[in-house]
Amino acid sequence: MRLHRNLVFAVIEGLDTIFNQNKYADKVVEKLLKKDKRWGARDRAFIAETTYEIVRWKRLYAAIAEVKAPYSNDDLWRIFAVWAVLRGIRLPDWNQLEGTPERRIKGRFDELSKIRKYRESIPDWLDELGVKELGEKTWEAEIKSLNQEAPVVLRANTLKTDRKQLMATLESEGISAKPLSKYPDALELEQRENVFRTDAFSNGLFEVQGASSQLVAPFLEVEAGMRVADTCAGAGGKSLHLAALMENKGQVIAMDIYQGKLHELKRRARRNGAHNIETRLIESTKVIKKLREKMDRVLIDAPCSGLGVLRRNPDAKWKLEPEFITRLQETQQEILRSYSRMLKPGGKMVYATCSILPSENEKQVSAFLNSEEGKDFKLEREKKILSSKTGYDGFYMALLSRA
Repeated sequence: MRLHRNLVFAVIEGLDTIFNQNKYADKVVEKLLKKDKRWGARDRAFIAETTYEIVRWKRLYAAIAEVKAPYSNDDLWRIFAVWAVLRGIRLPDWNQLEGTPERRIKGRFDELSKIRKYRESIPDWLDELGVKELGEKTWEAEIKSLNQEAPVVLRANTLKTDRKQLMATLESEGISAKPLSKYPDALELEQRENVFRTDAFSNGLFEVQGASSQLVAPFLEVEAGMRVADTCAGAGGKSLHLAALMENKGQVIAMDIYQGKLHELKRRARRNGAHNIETRLIESTKVIKKLREKMDRVLIDAPCSGLGVLRRNPDAKWKLEPEFITRLQETQQEILRSYSRMLKPGGKMVYATCSILPSENEKQVSAFLNSEEGKDFKLEREKKILSSKTGYDGFYMALLSRA
């Protein structure tokens, strides 16, 4: 691989913004890719993939480069040089890369790779928490898997097409995808492509949605004509899936505390042809009280640490703090106890997270069932998805029924 100066400078700029200004990697990369209209697909792929890879392995690379935050411009170039050397890329004769100690880099890599917190590039506290919650063997396998790049998975929008037709449509646009046997509407791209530029996307034939995430809506056992609440809807990936499963019949009430996300959901729903979705902003407890015991199904896709989706959000490792996870767990329990009141007697509810920690998952369900608000509920079944077992995101979902 030959390094091009303008592309590498873009990567350095992105790393500075992510590491030193604490900005989200996906937003930074999205902005970077718009800097130069002359860049082709390969140029953009280099910037995005290199930036994400260095973010993913930040602790390891910084330790090898012997630099610490906040990172100066020289520090960032040293980190980049580590990435390049370990990838076997010949370094160009640039001032910024002059004197790079290639043999020392390889030696330090061999040395640090014997220590998990460096080998898997994670904070000390997270390594300790993973072992505590999952055990040494499971955590070792899980964090290794979560450090792999996430594949691009699509969900065919069955309101407009089916998986077989979508596969043919994408093929006609030069994009190859394969069906996933255990995920009825899922296609995985054979190689990374910008699918958002396709006519298939513009026409609402699919959504980009992780394979594990696609299991949540069916877990709720919805039927056409039901009244369903998606209580932490965000931008609505699961609301759209619910609408498709319900064949546009009945009502999906998509709720969130952020108006901007609900606006995005409305836009996506129009593109998808999902007409049975209504959005409601949660500004106070009144919104919840108005729906007390009126819903046939309730989905609580709770805010969580996101440790199950580190493949697609590697910078989350550096933004999370132990105190934040503790506060999250309190919020999860509050949401469970409050939002469960919307469910009718005889109805069903799913509590789900994209976390792999039992303290955010089965322990939350257990605490709820032992609370006053959960006394009429029963755990029907639960599903724990580990990335190391499936090759996809880590997730948890529990189906509860109300007497």
